[in-house]
Amino acid sequence: MDFDVIIIGGSYAGLSAALTLGRSTRNVLIVDAGKRCNRQTPHSHNFLTHDGDRPAEISKVAKAEVLKYPTVKFLSAKAHSAKPIAGGFHVGIEDGQHFTSRKILLSTGLKDTLPDIKGLAACWAISAIHCPYCHGYEVKNEKIGLLMNGEHAFEMAKNLHLWNKDLTILTNGKSQLNTEQTEKLKSKSVTILEEEIVELEHQNGQLENIVFKNGEKIAFKAIYVKPEIEQHVNFSEQLGFELTDLKTIKVNEQQQTTAMGVYAAGDCTTLFRSLSIVTAAGTMAAVMINKELISEDF
Repeated sequence: MDFDVIIIGGSYAGLSAALTLGRSTRNVLIVDAGKRCNRQTPHSHNFLTHDGDRPAEISKVAKAEVLKYPTVKFLSAKAHSAKPIAGGFHVGIEDGQHFTSRKILLSTGLKDTLPDIKGLAACWAISAIHCPYCHGYEVKNEKIGLLMNGEHAFEMAKNLHLWNKDLTILTNGKSQLNTEQTEKLKSKSVTILEEEIVELEHQNGQLENIVFKNGEKIAFKAIYVKPEIEQHVNFSEQLGFELTDLKTIKVNEQQQTTAMGVYAAGDCTTLFRSLSIVTAAGTMAAVMINKELISEDF
């Protein structure tokens, strides 16, 4: 085998795992396509010693730390195939290279699919946000919109009421909130607008106004959005592991998937996409992978 472990995805979970494996003297290859889901995010939060730092800077420092270990290699490329072979795995790279390893760790992240509204993609992760624990403090006490509907809109409005009292649910069409939810929200002065949205007016991703189909414009500081998610790279059929009903990779507490020798960590396994959570998962996966290798060799 070329490597003990191939890590597909070299963001926070992948780098965290590589650090632990490098310190365990394992030969590791990180294959990374450079498509971090938070690449537009200006600042990261809830990560001790890095609160408020730029995600790209955190990643740059982490990569430099990991590559100090001589048994860890980094390949900037996209893996397009991964399949079991005798004694391990074969990974194919888009440029034609191919490598083998005894174990695989997937830290490939999730792909966010946003509603098709002009300006939304440019605002994503800047002023169109998804998580109050990641971004809520920076827009607290401001006028906030929630581009969502039904049960999720109700639960998010309930949570956001801690940070913001001026909340407007933008259902972008007919409301799917039931009567009880609607009355409760109105009792908390939460506005519900059913008018369709045509555009988010912004300056360099900073939201200024939401433009509606009827021509009305309303100024908001930020808007919370619930994107549809899918695996950034889905190797479930090739490697034979299961996905959950939420489209994340099913793993146990040791970050093992349902396929032997295949581990996963980071956003691809959870919707709780905090840097502290995913880096811890990468460390756990690395420890369990190393333990499995030790047991096989002892």
